[in-house]
Parts: sequence; C-alpha cells; structure tokens
Amino acid sequence: MPRYVALLRGINLGGHTVKMDKLKKHFEELGFKKVETFIASGNVVFETTSKSVATLERKITAHLEESLGFPAMTFLRTDGELAEILEHDALAEPRPRSVYIAFLSAEPSKEARAKLMSYRTTIDDFHVNGRHVYWLCQTHMSDSPFFRVGLEKALGTKATVRNVTTVAKLVEKYPCTK
Repeated sequence: MPRYVALLRGINLGGHTVKMDKLKKHFEELGFKKVETFIASGNVVFETTSKSVATLERKITAHLEESLGFPAMTFLRTDGELAEILEHDALAEPRPRSVYIAFLSAEPSKEARAKLMSYRTTIDDFHVNGRHVYWLCQTHMSDSPFFRVGLEKALGTKATVRNVTTVAKLVEKYPCTK
C-alpha cells in the first residue's frame, strides 16, 4: 500500500490553528490507514490503496476546507519522492544559511522559471526541479527581499514551503517503503 506525505498549506499560520490529533482524525475520516502527523505545521503521513495523486489531493483539500472552515491546499508526495528531493544537486555543500523547498501544485512553465530566476541575487538563489523549487537563502526567509515577492507570485502556481531540515526529518522518520 503506497505511503504518502501530505504537505498542507496554511495550517497553524495566520490564525488557522489546528490540533494535530484533530488533523489526524480528519484524515482517518477519509479512510486512510496508519495516519500520523509530523510537527505542527501540517505534515500528515498516511497509507491508502488509491494511486491517483490528483484525486487524493482534491479529496483531502475539499474535506479539510469543509471540516476546518478554511482552505488547506494539499500537496502529496510519496515517501520515495520525498527522499529523492534531498538528493538534488542544489543541496550539495556548502549550503547557505537557510534552505527551503517549495512543493508546487504543477511544474512551472519556461516563462515562470525565467521570472523566478530574475529574482536571483547574492542573497537568494533558486533551482527548479519538476514540481519543486530549492530556495537557497543567505539569510532567514523573512529577511530576504524575495520574501515580499513570494514563490507563488513569481511562479504563478500554488505552493507550500518547508525548511530542508523538516524534509530531512520526515525522510528519516518515514524512509521509503519500496
């Protein structure tokens, strides 16, 4: 049975507080198995026999919005995909002060990539790999000039962002089951 990691957008941010036991319950209501939450920032690991990622993302997003009363867009990756994210060349040493990984709803177009790259500076660098963007930042995210622009605006697609440390901890706790 495939194991997925749901990376939720907007959980425990901007006044949208959700207890992790409640979030787990919402996923169990959808019939998912072995549901666990990881860190209180909207990371949910679960198993299901369903293999249609797009259908699962829509189903989870709709259920959470109905249950929570606010949108919580869902970005799914398998445990194997999450492990592969950490193998990208952008994460080679030396690493900058902060590394963020954006999980995108769709692969950005050539034009969107070019627009993102126009924001490169000595502080911010970006690498795009499929539905992921690696944001290499020489300062903290909120201190970066790019923070005010934002990945979604630059790319024209929805995204959720995690620190590389969070992604590494997820991969360590939930290694690929293939």
